[in-house]
Amino acid sequence: MSVTTERVTEKRWAMLKEEIRGALDELGIDKIGFASAEPFVELKQMLLRHRERGFESGFEEPDLDKRTDPALSLERPQSLVSIAIAYPSKLIDPPKSEPGAYRGIISRSSWGEDYHRVLRKRMAALEAFIRERVPDARIESMVDTGALSDRAVAQRAGIGWSGKNCAIITPEFGSWVYLGEMVTNIPFPPDQPITDQCGDCTICIDACPTEALVGPGQLNSSRCISFVTQTKDFVSDEFMRKIGNRLYGCDTCQIVCPVNKGKNWTHQPDLQPDPEKVKPLLKPLLTLSNRQFREDYGDTAASWRGKKPIQRNAVIALGNFRDKSAVTHLREVLLTDERPVLRGTAAWALGRIGGEEAREALRVAAGRETDAQVIERIGLAEAALTADEQEGKTGTNRHRQH
Repeated sequence: MSVTTERVTEKRWAMLKEEIRGALDELGIDKIGFASAEPFVELKQMLLRHRERGFESGFEEPDLDKRTDPALSLERPQSLVSIAIAYPSKLIDPPKSEPGAYRGIISRSSWGEDYHRVLRKRMAALEAFIRERVPDARIESMVDTGALSDRAVAQRAGIGWSGKNCAIITPEFGSWVYLGEMVTNIPFPPDQPITDQCGDCTICIDACPTEALVGPGQLNSSRCISFVTQTKDFVSDEFMRKIGNRLYGCDTCQIVCPVNKGKNWTHQPDLQPDPEKVKPLLKPLLTLSNRQFREDYGDTAASWRGKKPIQRNAVIALGNFRDKSAVTHLREVLLTDERPVLRGTAAWALGRIGGEEAREALRVAAGRETDAQVIERIGLAEAALTADEQEGKTGTNRHRQH
């Protein structure tokens, strides 16, 4: 290829890049960046260290080469394209928790329509836009569940910098963005990465409920509340207390980020939340049918693990609220639910709430239960009640002595 032909070709791809940027509004994309398709060598070393320390969640692509080498997603790739779509961070006129009518909260990343679907629509529109102009273009798109690390691609493409909370932080939208990427054989001119702007700030690390952020940009996924709320098994006492009233996900490290202060995005209609669904009453969740769960949450990102984790977390939240009006409901779960995890968690919640009705429910369950793990949790709950009662008597005696 002659120098002149090469320059004409480079100009063509630069012009296409600018044409794409000019069409972002009609494509429903908030930000786009372009990067080289070279392997992510440093990222692979970091992921290896992450694995060695046992920090993986198990939800990731297990093949580290696939996560770090674009050539394993598309043969002879020339460029990576990263897109970002901003999502809301605040509820308009949110319903409030009240005694006897306590509510849980679903994380902002699961508000509105499932972001996987929304991003796939946007990526498909972008693909169609490119193919109209380059019919023989080879393109492989992916959203979150793809092999490549979407944050690594976004960082290289200049979408934002990788924050200490492990989120991509954009100057325009903060970290309230969904990310998607495509690998292509089109040699787009690359954009410049954005310089890290976290500086000395460690607010997110300090605020993490379980100290899951073990260092800047280092997450022990197994301790992350967002991960814990998505598991389906029993949860330790430590984590149940830390979960609070979270039903799915955790936003703490994003909420406290100074860059996110005051940022809320309402321009994407399909990402806007229904306040009653994302901050639902807890007690009705305990008897939610499969059909009702599909109707209420089937089109959201919170549905992918099914209703069991959300119901378990609702039980935990009622225990953390120490909601005495929930004892009858929790007793029903403890004595009749077919799922041992729900029964054992209900025992824990009753132990947290306390009182004669809770103790009686635990006593009855102890005489009926056959599952070893549930029996153990009933015993722990009864012991917790006894300890609380003894502590209360000791406190009363001290008060009388004074």
